[in-house]
Amino acid sequence: MIELHRVSKVYSVGPVKVPALSDVSLRINKGEFVVLTGASGAGKTTLLRLLYRDDLPSDGDIEVFGYELGRLKHRDVAALRRSIGVVFQDAKLLPVRTVYENVAFVLRVLGTPKREITQRVFDALRVVGLSSRAQAYPAQLSQGEAQRASLARAIVRKPPLLLADEPTGNLDEAMEDEILGVLRDIWAGGTTVVLATHQAYLARALRRRTLTLQSGRLVKDEG
Repeated sequence: MIELHRVSKVYSVGPVKVPALSDVSLRINKGEFVVLTGASGAGKTTLLRLLYRDDLPSDGDIEVFGYELGRLKHRDVAALRRSIGVVFQDAKLLPVRTVYENVAFVLRVLGTPKREITQRVFDALRVVGLSSRAQAYPAQLSQGEAQRASLARAIVRKPPLLLADEPTGNLDEAMEDEILGVLRDIWAGGTTVVLATHQAYLARALRRRTLTLQSGRLVKDEG
């Protein structure tokens, strides 16, 4: 499903070259729940951005769903991204829209028939335990509820792959447990999940395959 072969990414900051990833090779199979861990700045976000083709590697090859991302034509980038749900540390909800409208917005942009939208939105909200908050606005939500709304928005299209970048980074322990429970449920429903976190204890708590990055290098692949 996902393959990286000797992938490196170097950013230019003025005249200075800053390596973000160095010679990373890995494979993630369909149906896996993988935790990507490492300290802040280890390269986790860079790796996720490469997977949903928000950026391109400086060297090496990446394949996702059979697409070789370095050779992907512009018209195919949208098709790739429709198959990937992405969740960020900041829920990035539209403040003037309700939870329902935030989740439905994704389907409307894709041209989903109106008759399908309501059912699909409430199916997604049920998965994340947020049906009762459908008409609430982001300012009325707790941080945990906002993150669950973000997860609903990411899965409403039923993507086969979910990338979650530090989704518990701003949450307390109780809210962390809520979000991890939702991610487990999404994974149990057949979605491949890649969770990036600097919180190493979460990897231990989840007891799933863990990839550890250190200064842009893959130093461990356990579980």
